[in-house]
Amino acid sequence: MRTELARRRDAVLLGIGFEGGFVVLAWLLGWLLNQPPFAVLHWRVADAAWGIAASLPLLFGLWLCLRWPVGPLARIKRFSEDVIAPLFQPCTMLDLAGISLLAGLGEEMLFRGVLQGWLGGWIGVWLGLAVASVLFGLLHPITPAYAVLAALCGAYFGVIFMLTDNLLAVVIPHALYDFIALLCLTRMPSRPLPEQGELAEQPHEP
Repeated sequence: MRTELARRRDAVLLGIGFEGGFVVLAWLLGWLLNQPPFAVLHWRVADAAWGIAASLPLLFGLWLCLRWPVGPLARIKRFSEDVIAPLFQPCTMLDLAGISLLAGLGEEMLFRGVLQGWLGGWIGVWLGLAVASVLFGLLHPITPAYAVLAALCGAYFGVIFMLTDNLLAVVIPHALYDFIALLCLTRMPSRPLPEQGELAEQPHEP
């Protein structure tokens, strides 16, 4: 049996390696395309507040998915509990925060800071937003429904980035959502998934 410490080390290394790789990839691709992502990352209090506020609809969606996991949402929840939760269960809150921050930073640098900006200058702002969002969804192929939801989140982040011209405003909600989602999966008791047809038989909760 592998020890809890070894499982934690492997999860942290996997998270840092995978998400940190997006930071490196975004920097290299930005250099090649003359679209440096750090040029649109600024610390501004107003944009940080934008980012915190922008996380609220995402967290409400997470609550709905956890509270009423029906149809495609049930498959997403099952995968998350069977695969993601056991992987990150040994991690501390600090580990999860670091991985989430890297995920928000690396993925937003790549998809909003580099790809959306470069595509917008090449094929137009709105088409660039759409293509970058679809690519972001394809990066999350947990289930087809999850990929679609991720693409919609990518479009949401993309519009916020267009309005603020600051990656900080999208890194914050992305990282905050990932952190709270991981906390919910690894620390909170799970609600049992309803069996097929069971939902229609259950009385509505007051």
